[in-house]
Amino acid sequence: YGKVFKSNLFGSPTIVSCDLEFNTFVLQNEGRLFQSSYPKSVRDILGKHSLILATGDLHKKFRSIEVGLINKFKCKPDFVDRVDKLCSSLMESWRGNQVVLLSKEAKQFSFNLMLMNVLDMEPGEPLALQLLEDFLTFMKGFVSIPINFPWTSYAKALKARTRISSTLKQVVKDRKKRKDLRINELAIFNENLFKEHLTDVEKVSILQDILLAGYETTSGLLSLLVYFLAQSPKALHYLKDEHRALRRKKEEGEPINWEDYKQMKFTSMVINETLRCGNLVKFVHREAIKDVEFKGYHIPAGWKVLPILSAVHLDPSLHQNPSEFNPWRWADPTTSKKVIPFGGGLRLCPGWELAKLEAALFLHHLVINYRWTAKEDDHPMLYPYLEFPKGLLVTLEAETSKF
Repeated sequence: YGKVFKSNLFGSPTIVSCDLEFNTFVLQNEGRLFQSSYPKSVRDILGKHSLILATGDLHKKFRSIEVGLINKFKCKPDFVDRVDKLCSSLMESWRGNQVVLLSKEAKQFSFNLMLMNVLDMEPGEPLALQLLEDFLTFMKGFVSIPINFPWTSYAKALKARTRISSTLKQVVKDRKKRKDLRINELAIFNENLFKEHLTDVEKVSILQDILLAGYETTSGLLSLLVYFLAQSPKALHYLKDEHRALRRKKEEGEPINWEDYKQMKFTSMVINETLRCGNLVKFVHREAIKDVEFKGYHIPAGWKVLPILSAVHLDPSLHQNPSEFNPWRWADPTTSKKVIPFGGGLRLCPGWELAKLEAALFLHHLVINYRWTAKEDDHPMLYPYLEFPKGLLVTLEAETSKF
């Protein structure tokens, strides 16, 4: 049928697109020609105030708030320092272990980082552990069939969302009562959130959005980085060289800062290639809000549109040997125009820079401290969400090479 074709999905007439130009056209015309339109199961689980689902003025309002909050602390020394320390602590916890379940460790690490910076919770607190368990249940029902029987993933996800919302509501109430917010990035974050004219329900939704995006996307990215690098010794060698060179410029124990991160050129190429090959976001759901004409084709108002981002990322007409993990392809500046890992237009992921920062610091500490191999028969499954069937079992060996 070609790269763009008509189908019927989720009970609606749908335009399915594997074409870069049309996908970009859809993403760049958010709010003018198209709007977010997700299936019932996603709407019920996320709630109507979620940034993913919000449209029009409500979406602009929430996005402006979330972008503002994230931008205030993403490159601040305190935030970068906390990420660096948590990475260092994670590597230290692996000392003496011959094997780790990397997928589980990545989820725990990412969630702990978000809890510390968003909710002021320390890893290991009972409430933090309960939230992590609820988020794991929540994700399993995220795009499940909406059958509300107690044993289904959908029903369990709805209950998990209720518990998450209840916990976050209590956090909002506690923040209102507190008079001693610590003078750090978290205090700035909270103060800015509470300066906004929002209902408690809207504040809870924003907190949930940030926790979900920061947890799920980052943990998946970390697991995929370890997976692809285990199969790419040449890329891993170049990566180690870059980070050893960085360490030689710093005092022993001196933390990584924002300027160091911006110098990680090959690291950025590795992360970008992992996003292209890994396809954490495979497609997005849109709907035409008016009749649309594109290159002689007519899309009636009300029709669904499904841009398949992963198809573009693996298109052999756009990428040479698209199934090959090749960070060096990013030396060509045109590659970035053919990859859309974080969406685009008005719905570009607000936290994309944070995810890449956290991944870069994680890689820094990993390649400096360890060598690793992964089980060859454990491959990532990307539906309905990223998962390694065996948990990405990784064999570790302490790195003995000097800087």
